[in-house]
Formats: sequence, C-alpha cells, structure tokens
Amino acid sequence: MKPWPYAGLVAHRGGGTLAPENTLGSIRLGQSLGYRCHEIDVKLSKDGIAFLLHDATLERTTTGRGRSCELTWAELANLDAGRWHSDGFRDERLPTFEEAAALLQSRGTRINVEIKPSPGFEVETGRKVAAAAAELWKGAEVPPLLSSFSFEALMAAREAAPELPRGFLTRDIVPGDWARLDELEAAAVHTDHRTLRPESLERARSKGLRVLVYTVNDAERVESLFDSGVDSIVTDNLAELARRFPESLGN
Repeated sequence: MKPWPYAGLVAHRGGGTLAPENTLGSIRLGQSLGYRCHEIDVKLSKDGIAFLLHDATLERTTTGRGRSCELTWAELANLDAGRWHSDGFRDERLPTFEEAAALLQSRGTRINVEIKPSPGFEVETGRKVAAAAAELWKGAEVPPLLSSFSFEALMAAREAAPELPRGFLTRDIVPGDWARLDELEAAAVHTDHRTLRPESLERARSKGLRVLVYTVNDAERVESLFDSGVDSIVTDNLAELARRFPESLGN
C-alpha cells in the first residue's frame, strides 16, 4: 500500500467550531493550532467561479439568501460569512478556491477538497473543481485529495484530473459502494465513524483503500479509531484533540 501523505487529524471545514466554516479565518485558526491538513467544501457560483461553501443555500452561514448557484461571484463576494459565528469574525468573506489554495500552500498545509455541487450541477462542478485543483497545486509535493458524496461529480473529476487522488464519501458503506470505488479508481473511502464496521475496514484494507472517517470530536473515540487502523479522522474539536494527539497533526 502506498504511503498516506495526509495527516491523521483533519480540521473540519478549516477551523472546526472555533471559526466560521469554509473561510480564510477558519483555515488560519486551524493552522495556528498546528493542523497540517484541512477539509473544505467547494462549489460553483452562477458564473462558474469555484468558492468555499457547504450548503446549497446561503442563509445558515452568510448574510445572503437563496441558492448560491443563482448568484454571481461579484454578488457572493459582498456577503458576510462570519457574523453568524461570532462578533470577532464579522466581515469575514466567502473565499474563492484560489484564495484558499494560496493560504494553504503558504504554510504547506495539505487539503481534502470536498466537491459540493449544488443540485443539478454535479458533473460541471466535479469537472471544474478538479481542473482548478490540478492547476492550483501543479507541481506540489502532495496533491489535494478530492472527495464527494456525488458519484457523478467524482467521475467527472476523474476525467478532468485523473492524476488527483479521489475518496468516495458515504454515510454508510453499503455493498454497492465497492463497485463504485473500483470504477472511480479511488484511493480512499470516507464514511461516518458511527456506521463503520470492522468488516468494512478490513475489506477496504484488502482492496488497498485508505479509510477516512468524519466527524469525530470525542478523544476516546479518536484513540479507538486510530487503534482500529483508520487513517484519517475529521474533527470539529480542534483545540482539545491537538493537545491530546499532537503526533497526528501532520508534518
């Protein structure tokens, strides 16, 4: 099995619960705590600009309303993406994928890019985000790890940037997923830690797949998962787990 270049602990959406998710502020916060690997969500604006946002709609984490795919980047760039979290992050903006890549690479931080297409834009988003990732990390020692719940988006990513590693996201590894993993030529399977069964972990290992689980915030559970052979764990509990497992933050 090839060496796994991504850290054991991965900062969820940049900074976990300590900063407004999927912002440059969240990435800086995670980096300040020693995290060397982050997970972010990337989708497309109406005019095809790749930017960071988890939800299909804007209300939860920005001052905007409606579907993000119906706004141009110029409109999205004016939204406040921080005040929902706390006053200290007021005026934090949605970052472009390019801005996030520059910040990550300035500190040598590795990245899991979750391709998060708005409904109906799976293929276009997979293709454009993968192509952008390949260009932004061109020549990098460790490429971005692409993942998605959308099989269609990941297949489009495979076509656009076959050299980038892919991880198929699932809430529970079901029998049909193994065929999809083969078709994707995936490097990893990403799943909910609560549904991960020992037999699934063993089968993934036998197929040469790495296993990443989300979103684990309890230190004892983290320790148990590492002991079982899980490769990477996504967490929101950045501060405590950085203290408990400093050796898992990455180099």
